[in-house]
Amino acid sequence: MSQVAKCGIVSTASALPRKKLTNFHLEKMVDTSHQWIVSRTGIEERRLAEEGTGASHLALEASQKALKSANVSPEQVDLIILTTVTPDRPVPATANVVQAHLGASRAAAFDLNAGCSGFIYGLVTGQQFIQTGIYQNVLVIGVDLLSRITDWQDRGTCVLFGDGAGAVLLQPVEESGGVLATQLGSDGESADMLQVPAGGAMMPASERTVKERLHYIKMNGNEIFKFAVRIVSEVTLDLLQKTGKKPEDLDNLILHQANLRILETARKKLGLPRERTPVNINLYGNMSAASIPVALDEVNQSGKLKRGDLIALVAFGAGLTWGGVLMEW
Repeated sequence: MSQVAKCGIVSTASALPRKKLTNFHLEKMVDTSHQWIVSRTGIEERRLAEEGTGASHLALEASQKALKSANVSPEQVDLIILTTVTPDRPVPATANVVQAHLGASRAAAFDLNAGCSGFIYGLVTGQQFIQTGIYQNVLVIGVDLLSRITDWQDRGTCVLFGDGAGAVLLQPVEESGGVLATQLGSDGESADMLQVPAGGAMMPASERTVKERLHYIKMNGNEIFKFAVRIVSEVTLDLLQKTGKKPEDLDNLILHQANLRILETARKKLGLPRERTPVNINLYGNMSAASIPVALDEVNQSGKLKRGDLIALVAFGAGLTWGGVLMEW
């Protein structure tokens, strides 16, 4: 039996729209205030894609940067996994569009939808192809334009979301580094807690669905909050236990940026200092599948990651889904 290869992230990149929507802009759109939004979410502003920009545009930009950073040509890419809940179109997959514009003519490509946990699901999926030796270069992209499915008349949800993309390149790495442990999970019984009701086969677009605003995000915020606070700590501790590590061994815990209170609760439960739990939700809001890869890229580009660092990536999202990856940088 051949030896299983180790899989690691060899480059990171991100792409963010230039347009900013601040809380003060939102004050003029719905009945809310900057103070209310910050006190409950930690969000001060978010990025919005311009009209005519699709998920493929931001995904392509992030992918090009990731390949350039790793000194890998598009022709060397074996597989593209694009994770999103806001594809350019229902068919074909946005990954196919990115493949074409990237010039990755050899690559297989597909989309993956696991809500805000999408990037973690994509990372774990890509890891399998590397570990089994099937592929050498796997591009994993997390991209979402949640502004396209946000109800800007709903003050309970419109303050939360933003647009962005992040990408990483996976390759086989030395035995001492790379992915150490993973976890994926799902609770389909709670699927209705976070959903876009219309637009699929069950409820195709119609005059009624448009009039009733059923093509926008509907969320049970209180229940999602309670679920997230619990699952983030559980997943992190499970990853550490699998490898004989403890919370204090973590150099960075990069969490899905959905709510500052969730991040702070998890940090305190695990006894970690603020500098080990990066936060960018104040600048970008909840970017769904793009959240973790963008945060990881920012930490990487800042020079705060060094070889041998222990890093945990943990997310939760619609489905309900959750996932985590523990790795040595």
